[in-house]
Amino acid sequence: MRTLLEIKEIVIKIYGKYEVFIIPVLKFLLALVSLLAINSRLGYMRQVDNIGVVLIASLLCSFLPNGFILLFGAVFILLHLYALAIEVALVGLGVFLIMALVFFRFSPRDSLAVLFTPLCFFFKVPYVMPIAAGLLRTPASVVSVGCGVVVHYLISFVSENATSISALDESETVARLRLVIDALLGNRAMVVMIVAFAVTIIAVYLIRRMSIDYSWTIAIIAGVMLDAVILLIGDLVYNTNVSVLGILLGAVIAALLGKLLQFLVFNIDYNRTEKVQFEDDEYYYYVKAVPKLTVAAPEKTVKKINTQVSGRSHVQTRDPRAGEGRRPVAAGGRTVTVERTGSAPRGVSPRTQSGHTVTGSYRQEVKPVDTTKEITEDQIDDFEEL
Repeated sequence: MRTLLEIKEIVIKIYGKYEVFIIPVLKFLLALVSLLAINSRLGYMRQVDNIGVVLIASLLCSFLPNGFILLFGAVFILLHLYALAIEVALVGLGVFLIMALVFFRFSPRDSLAVLFTPLCFFFKVPYVMPIAAGLLRTPASVVSVGCGVVVHYLISFVSENATSISALDESETVARLRLVIDALLGNRAMVVMIVAFAVTIIAVYLIRRMSIDYSWTIAIIAGVMLDAVILLIGDLVYNTNVSVLGILLGAVIAALLGKLLQFLVFNIDYNRTEKVQFEDDEYYYYVKAVPKLTVAAPEKTVKKINTQVSGRSHVQTRDPRAGEGRRPVAAGGRTVTVERTGSAPRGVSPRTQSGHTVTGSYRQEVKPVDTTKEITEDQIDDFEEL
């Protein structure tokens, strides 16, 4: 856990430092994935189903507000629907206009929820969205997530029934319109999904706002179970043909991703909970303080060790060749050779136990000075007496 917390702190620090560059890159990737997913599901207009066009649109979205990703996505969908049948494009345009009016009225700041909901369906993890919206947003996200569900089922119906729509004669405009409209309004699976997601978002929001320990964990578990139960009941009542195994597996994945989201956003230590009571002239206050679970990112400190001897640890020896008053210094990690003229001192053999070597005019080798220890005055005096 400590390692994960340290990694989290490092990521937060990097994000805060390079936020100006990271946000456009993330918006570019989000727009790129969204437009590629639309082209893979529809792809009826070749001019739009082009990687160059997708890259240009994604690059524009990286420098524009988040709402423009939705705008480009809607334009791509309508162009593909127009290439399939103009009647389908008209129905899609009407659906988008109604959703835009409802969206901008109730939750104009939840554009990412509208975008992520069809993407979660595309990647087979749709039950993550109500959990994430309930944990991070407000009950107004019901509108955003519901709009995303409608977009998903519109794309799914068109992609699955493209052959039937194309088989109708161009003169049968009313038949095409009725086919698409009835498919959307009479889609019971879509209605059950919207209701399940709405109830789950509200329940998760209310539970995670409660002043109880482990409220987020309880909200995640309760939301996952409630969502699965509503979907299963809807399948029994309206015969929506949902996969029971898919619901259970999706619930497990939603719970795991919800815990990951909790770790990134709301990771606190309930073991150090404190309850504080104080008052003023009008009220008594009972405060429950729960500290965040954070670990400071480790900082590497590099110490530069100077191996050159300084202060009293300098050892100097008079050198007759260097002139009067000049002394060679024994630096740490090197051997200083001292030469003196004349014969060797009495009692000094050509090779002594101390490592001195006497040749000819008397040559003395001094071992490297240990710079980690301080040399005393007596040691310096003894050395100069040599």
